[in-house]
Amino acid sequence: MKNIKTDKGKILFIGIGNCGRMDDGIGWEFADKVSQLHLKKTDCEYRYQLQVEDVLLVCSFDKIIFADASHTSLKDGFELKPCTAASHYYFSSHLQSPETILYLAKELYNKMPEAYTLAIEGQNWG
Repeated sequence: MKNIKTDKGKILFIGIGNCGRMDDGIGWEFADKVSQLHLKKTDCEYRYQLQVEDVLLVCSFDKIIFADASHTSLKDGFELKPCTAASHYYFSSHLQSPETILYLAKELYNKMPEAYTLAIEGQNWG
């Protein structure tokens, strides 16, 4: 197994969604707001959906926050939860869960960044 080196303290925000579909773009909007803060050791990425190619990306960071819109009504309008590795691989290279991305990072590269999912309540879907 490879062990990819990271700089200590690097954080990656991944905004998931589609800004062309109203509130489905909330994850991207969140990433935009974080990016505008110009925080050191912080990067933002935008994805329509997670793919196996994202495994190598997350290996370069110590912390990952996967931000996505939620159809569910959430207390305070959002929910931040720890995200742990799980091996429920979808049989498509074009749709993977945050848990699967973390599982593959651990299995393929011996990397296990601290990770969270941020669900942000949406109202208007198009």
